[in-house]
Amino acid sequence: MAYKVLWVDDNIEELRSHLLYLTEKGFEVEGVTNGQDALAVLREKDFDGILLDEMMPGMGGLETLEEIRKIDRHVPVIMITKSEAEDLMTRAIGKRINDYLVKPVSPIQVLSALRRQLEARKLASEEVTRDYMSNFMAVSDRIGTAQRPKEWEAIYSDLVTWGMDLFEFSDHGLLETWGEQISAANQTFGKFVRDNYQQWINADGPTGVGSEWDPDGGAPLFSPRVYETWIEPEVQKGKQVIWIVIDCMRLDQMRMIEPLLEPYYQMERKSYWSILPTATPYARNGLFAGLYPLDIAEGYPEWWIASANHQGSRNAKEAELLEAQLQRLGSPAAGSSKYYKVSDDRDSDLLHRNLGSLGDTKLIAGVYNFLDIMAHGRSQSRIIKELAPDEAAFRTLMRSWFEHSKLFDVMKGLARKDCTVVLTTDHGSMFCRRSLKIRGNRDTSSNVRYKFGDNLGVDDDRVLLMKNPEEFRLPKQTTIENYAVTSENFYLVYPTNFHEYERLYRDSFQHGGISMEEVICPFTILRPRG
Repeated sequence: MAYKVLWVDDNIEELRSHLLYLTEKGFEVEGVTNGQDALAVLREKDFDGILLDEMMPGMGGLETLEEIRKIDRHVPVIMITKSEAEDLMTRAIGKRINDYLVKPVSPIQVLSALRRQLEARKLASEEVTRDYMSNFMAVSDRIGTAQRPKEWEAIYSDLVTWGMDLFEFSDHGLLETWGEQISAANQTFGKFVRDNYQQWINADGPTGVGSEWDPDGGAPLFSPRVYETWIEPEVQKGKQVIWIVIDCMRLDQMRMIEPLLEPYYQMERKSYWSILPTATPYARNGLFAGLYPLDIAEGYPEWWIASANHQGSRNAKEAELLEAQLQRLGSPAAGSSKYYKVSDDRDSDLLHRNLGSLGDTKLIAGVYNFLDIMAHGRSQSRIIKELAPDEAAFRTLMRSWFEHSKLFDVMKGLARKDCTVVLTTDHGSMFCRRSLKIRGNRDTSSNVRYKFGDNLGVDDDRVLLMKNPEEFRLPKQTTIENYAVTSENFYLVYPTNFHEYERLYRDSFQHGGISMEEVICPFTILRPRG
């Protein structure tokens, strides 16, 4: 099907050779000599693209462009001008031109500009498809041979990039192939973590005392070492540091909001690994305390409520745990930090209002729970499930939330300050598809990606069964309590009412388990461009 192009130029008769050339290349071109006629034609017909002269008698190009946008906000407009004046181009870009050419223009220049606009998606699709297919076997080989955490971080990053590009630019035919590849990656990743996790964390030594993490030492950087390794050095530089934790954010979701932040910040991207279970009571406490859960329970028993019925309370002392870590490190932020937990608009308003009065505060930490609430709420809400039936739709919903959130307003405000912003998460989430039966008594926890309780039993090697939790630096409340952490996209269901709960949690977002999406966490240092 031929592209339909409207060419607006007061000297359109002199451009017949150009119009003929485009026609020979398969375009249908209609020419008009002024802005008023262009608007009249646009109200009657649809066009794939518009070529617009900047200098015309009567209604000029910029004025015509403004009126075009009232009729069609999205049609590509290429402005043709005699001037490269910066103020003119700034105004034209502000009125949303897509490209511009400087006279005199050749037919080939016009053709190239039109193809850039009208065939960009097709060309991008071809390039993404070609790129992914040419790398498919190489990625499969990397998955099969990866032996170091940094290799897995690179594999996960590449798979996320291709998955998002295939969704945006391809005909989605390759998404099934990509889905099978990321499932295969998670299968191998799960075994890699199960085989090494206990050794890694027990070789880590005491945290929060200024010890150094060796990025080449074979073990990943885990939650308890994140503050002292990457955030405290920023505090030491003397600028105010704002540390924002978006609960339950995955790498692909972080990638969705990066384009919104790039006009305001330069970004330094890193990754760290959540401890197990990849759930808020463990992972986020580990972040703020700079300690593993067992160390928190033993060192600060009053701040760790060891009860399966009070999991929410386990994160009630994050501000105190952070201050204790600052004191251990001898940080200049000790005694000069603020902590905010944001769960609704009232909390957001509180942080937004107070930012202007925190000039002497060296460290501000803010936890945003909206994404985690949305992920959990999706299981119970038919409306949210219809809005976000899969991972791609959920990350689009996440971007929409962020774009209209008070958090984005806060970050735009911070971009005008001489400060450093750290944006990260405590863990990600997994889109669960398959169920596994697990046995336990009536007091066993209700989580579906991990469980803790007395005498847990599961007959599947894809579940990491921690029979001695203290060897995994986890506390236990009874002598026979153990933990079970599942991997890949499985969720754990008790035999009682098995089919009812199997249906309830299938195709739901959960966390606590072992997957690249839950374990490998995005960490970004943002420095205001201003």
